[in-house]
Amino acid sequence: MEIEEFSALSRGILERTSQVFVGEELLLRKLLCAALANGHVLFEDNPGLGKTLLAKTFSKVIGSRWGRIQFTPDLMPADILGTRVWRAKDSEFQLEKGPVFTNILLADEINRSPPKTQAALLEAMEERQVTIEGTTHVLETPFFVIATQNPIEHEGTFPLPEAQMDRFLMRLSLGYVNSLQEESEILRRRLKWKMDNPLSTLQPYVTSQQMIQMQQLVENGIYVDDSILDYVSEIVRNSRKDPAVEIGSSPRGSLALLKLSRAHAALLGRDFVTPDDVKVFVHDALGHRIILKMEYEIDEELTPNMLVDRIVATVEAPKEYRKNA
Repeated sequence: MEIEEFSALSRGILERTSQVFVGEELLLRKLLCAALANGHVLFEDNPGLGKTLLAKTFSKVIGSRWGRIQFTPDLMPADILGTRVWRAKDSEFQLEKGPVFTNILLADEINRSPPKTQAALLEAMEERQVTIEGTTHVLETPFFVIATQNPIEHEGTFPLPEAQMDRFLMRLSLGYVNSLQEESEILRRRLKWKMDNPLSTLQPYVTSQQMIQMQQLVENGIYVDDSILDYVSEIVRNSRKDPAVEIGSSPRGSLALLKLSRAHAALLGRDFVTPDDVKVFVHDALGHRIILKMEYEIDEELTPNMLVDRIVATVEAPKEYRKNA
């Protein structure tokens, strides 16, 4: 696949998604970049803002199989992964696959289940495989998780463990729509759909195979200069050195910025990464990987995003980053 075809398909995906979802184009672009980087996305926001609708719409548009899990306090790991059941007719145990065996897994309200159930996704998210009763099953490509959660201050939620938060490539927040026109557009579309779920008439824009080709171009066809690698590394390392930080970003944060910046460059029709590609994702890729010291958390003098802004402002961006420059 050439970069021109890639860019055209990306624009088509964004346009078709925006036919259903009302929101910022930048948010949709970030979600697409995460998918192109084959990474998992966590949507954290208040109820009723369209997190589930966006996840389902995007899954349908990119033409991949998708499954949905509604996380509840009584959900068990076997409800996610599946289990072996006895088939008397065949006189043997057979695997009943759970909803994790899909391309795109929508984990709705993931923090409504206790940590034991949340942890059932750890192996799938990191290694794209699951182990059931000692047997390992490789998941189909592409596979990534789009999870939604309500803020942890809400009653009846279980905070995600740090290890699981770190497996999400990025954390996004939808927020409320910005204008009266957008608020009214939501109502107009609801009247036009004649139903709460418009996805029955929505057609995929790309095939699963095209999506895999796009991911391969991002992985193999985008040049990243050493100066960009140093720039990303310095930002992440400084997140561990700040005196206000209890735990800084892991090396997985560096990899997240690298993957997302390559996807963003390709989406804009470039075959090389610039510092601006990195800056687009610093909050989304690093904010949930930074834990501040207790005194800063209590006084709310500083947030992880404010800290990231401070770090980015002190790290000099490279001026030469094109191949053979």
